[in-house]
Amino acid sequence: MDNKVEEAKTHFEKLVKEQLERIERMKAAGDWTDYKSLKPIIIGLVGGDGIGPFITKHAQAILEFLLKEELENGSVELRVIEGLTIENRAKVMKAIPDDVLVEIKKCHVILKGPTTTPRKGDKWPNIESANVTMRRELDLFANVRPVKVPEKNIDWMFFRENTEGAYVLGSKGINISEDLSIDFKVITKQGADRIIRLAFDYAKKNNINRVTVVTKANVVKATDGRFLAIAEEVAKEYPEVEWDDWYIDIMTAKLIDPARQSQFRVFVAPNLYGDIITDEAAQIQGGVGTAGSANIGKQYSMFEAIHGSAPRMVEEGRAQYADPSSIIKAAALLLNHIGYIEKAKKLEMALDICALYEKNLALTGRDTGATGEEYAKYIMETIQDPNLEQKWNGFQ
Repeated sequence: MDNKVEEAKTHFEKLVKEQLERIERMKAAGDWTDYKSLKPIIIGLVGGDGIGPFITKHAQAILEFLLKEELENGSVELRVIEGLTIENRAKVMKAIPDDVLVEIKKCHVILKGPTTTPRKGDKWPNIESANVTMRRELDLFANVRPVKVPEKNIDWMFFRENTEGAYVLGSKGINISEDLSIDFKVITKQGADRIIRLAFDYAKKNNINRVTVVTKANVVKATDGRFLAIAEEVAKEYPEVEWDDWYIDIMTAKLIDPARQSQFRVFVAPNLYGDIITDEAAQIQGGVGTAGSANIGKQYSMFEAIHGSAPRMVEEGRAQYADPSSIIKAAALLLNHIGYIEKAKKLEMALDICALYEKNLALTGRDTGATGEEYAKYIMETIQDPNLEQKWNGFQ
């Protein structure tokens, strides 16, 4: 027993030292990237696994369509980055192969398809999530996800902390014995402050008078308690923004409460809770296939589809029918982030018209519906409509 305790102490000591070093890196972080000063802005296109390369190809076609002039004059460059497949990752036993990470870091922003995370019982080795690794390596501390359901008066923006919480140390737990397993969770002052501050900044800049902080601080008192205490301090700097806090269990209930849904606007939460409520919110919107997300850091940013890689669709020969809406929505977030606000707005409006209102093409995931390529062309045709904004306003 003494040996097991000593091994656990050594393991925990290593984790603590790693986190203290990470805090020093956060303290030393530089300024935000100024995209206006870059020529070219390099957009990396990473297909990922399963249906990822299929849907990413359709998003690439739309970016090429919207950024035609910029690509021609050299102010924007698109780079396709291969190799972030589960087969390649398993071969080198790394969440992100070194050569792929080098290419990713040569880009300013990344548009990424879904990647497979191995789980117990499947055929892949127990390597870490590529998403978790990318967020850590690029310090993408903020996962930002919008959800809109006009007919329910829902207009939500979620700020989910990306680089700490339960997920970041999720693969570093220890099996003390055949009877005891322990996992770890970390919250830092610096990590909590910057994600909470980003949420309050967003609310202030967009004249939104409510931020909701989601924790389980009544039970998880050290880490969640710290997150909530820091929210209370940050909120004092934004007197024009009201805020409240909810526990994750009741929050999941209130998101589906018709009497309360429209009252929420901006959410901020640690990693695990943010994952839970954003997937729930995406389902309310129409399914995780309809939602894209932004992963924001000071130097790099990554935009992705939030659903899985659906390997069964590939195995069954149905990948061409995969819904590309999620990664196309992520492409709109990317365009907005790098300063092409009007192009992003047009893409968002076209997505709304095609997916929520006109619905001239149905996506079923099978040959009973449209292919992803057909749907991408439908979106581009809609963008070209000279009455696009008027049409969109008519549906509001």
